[in-house]
Amino acid sequence: RPPHFVVVAIDFGTTYSGYAFSFVQQPDAVHLMRKWTGGDPGVSNQKTPTIVLLRPSGEFHSFGFEARDFYHDLDANEAKKWIFLDRFKMTLHSDQVHVLCLTQLESANGRFVPALQVFSHALRFFKDHALQELTDELGTNMKITDVRWVVTVPAIWRPQAKQFMRQAAYQARRHLLYAGLASESFPEQLVIALEPEAASIFCRKVRYSQLSSTSSDDMTVEDSLTVGSQYMVVDCGGGTVDVTIHEVLGGGGLKEVEAASGDVMGSVAVDQQFENLLRKIFGAKFVENFQRKRPIGWVDLMIAWESRKRSTCPDRVSPLNVALPFSFIDLHRKVRGFTVETALRNFSDQNIKWSPQGMVRISSAMMRDLFTPTLEAIAAHVSSHMNDRISHLFLVGGFAESRMLQKAIRFSVAEHVRVIIPSDASLTILKGAVLFGLDPTAVRMRTSHMTYGVGILNKYITSIHPATKKLIRGSSIWCKDVFDAYVRGGDAVALGDVVQRSYAPVRPDQSEIVINFYSSPRRDVRFIDEENVAKCATLRIQLPKTTSVMSRRELRISMMFGDTEIKIDCLDVSTGSRVDARADFFS
Repeated sequence: RPPHFVVVAIDFGTTYSGYAFSFVQQPDAVHLMRKWTGGDPGVSNQKTPTIVLLRPSGEFHSFGFEARDFYHDLDANEAKKWIFLDRFKMTLHSDQVHVLCLTQLESANGRFVPALQVFSHALRFFKDHALQELTDELGTNMKITDVRWVVTVPAIWRPQAKQFMRQAAYQARRHLLYAGLASESFPEQLVIALEPEAASIFCRKVRYSQLSSTSSDDMTVEDSLTVGSQYMVVDCGGGTVDVTIHEVLGGGGLKEVEAASGDVMGSVAVDQQFENLLRKIFGAKFVENFQRKRPIGWVDLMIAWESRKRSTCPDRVSPLNVALPFSFIDLHRKVRGFTVETALRNFSDQNIKWSPQGMVRISSAMMRDLFTPTLEAIAAHVSSHMNDRISHLFLVGGFAESRMLQKAIRFSVAEHVRVIIPSDASLTILKGAVLFGLDPTAVRMRTSHMTYGVGILNKYITSIHPATKKLIRGSSIWCKDVFDAYVRGGDAVALGDVVQRSYAPVRPDQSEIVINFYSSPRRDVRFIDEENVAKCATLRIQLPKTTSVMSRRELRISMMFGDTEIKIDCLDVSTGSRVDARADFFS
């Protein structure tokens, strides 16, 4: 394969996304993408909203600020025909979604679109933008093979979700004549980066003088971390919060101390508290009706709320005004028969009032209360994973720029560790993802989230195996459904570590071997049909035709669990040649 000479990283966020790049020959220079026109107050416009707009026909129209602004300017009746999708990344984290390849996303007008198609549109948008920017900068046409692509995902995502993103990247093309970010035949061109790992790699390069205007210390954080030092990365984005603990190894590498943890408690959880407040005041049925009948108005309302949310701070005493769109005020009067002012008065809470300027006036105390459940959940999770060896805590991600969150984290752990919040915390993962693309071996040891293995037959032993598992075949007595673990949850797995198993086809002319792959959060799994054990993938091994008359054909499978994705390789022992083998978590 031709060597790449530039790395482009795409930070695909729940609320905002962006890309950055670096040339292989200049690894210390990370270039952020061109600033976007438009933008919101208080938001870095080196990212753009994660919004996809499709035409009524289902064809791609635009992404980001352009999509949002175009949709906003549509006639109200015309807008109902267009397909507006935002915050769709959260779908991949849902435990309710079992078959991601069949997942449909619901748009603002109630229409459903295949999730894979939407994610592919978004990745193709960034691919095209990045290639155009590089072409303009270099004065020569960039080829897709000139680039190593990096796409970020939360560390707590399942293998199914990671493979979904890879598949979306493969399909991120305009039509068959144009390539995606990578392909099945050249998967190495795409690297999946875990968001807190990317942040960790970047934060170590930060100088203390960059963290405070009063500091003259030019030493980097990395310089102050000796071998054996541990630090925590708390990645607080729009959707999820990831907590990872890294230990510094000899030679500068990193070891994941425990499996990354977290949950859906990003800034969107605060938005949900605001939406719940609206439902209490104006009625859940009306709010749902407004979202469905006036989707543009709902977008306007959430933009206004986002600005006020970012203005909330611990020591503020004055109220904040949130503008209600005219469409909200008008529909409320028509549907409920009385004004929003009356609804607020009937709510009888002095912390929220109606302003004659057409705004909801929320006290600073109530604004802080809207943050409280989310902040308490994050602080409790962080505290539960703290240990005496952790010396630093890096707070990163878009939500990390909230002064409310900063105070909550400092209050919960500051006695034990030094809390570091990089400037432009929302861009930390993006910059770190570029560095990870330049050196994907930076994290040398990870911890397996789950126990993985296959079902096999073992010799039946009466004193060990239950009678329900007895299987008689000819003169042999077997125990069925035995779980053969490849790796157990909590195991430390080094980059490059290989777990091998040998299998043989039943018939000499067999063209494919299919093996079911199982996972469990438990370590002590005995059988594949136990509680909390589920099929998570299918291993497919393609067998080339052979003229050999050997009675037994051995195939040696190698599984690698130490990378950001589970990888598989297969060797035909009789011929010494590699065999096409894939782990299908996707479908």
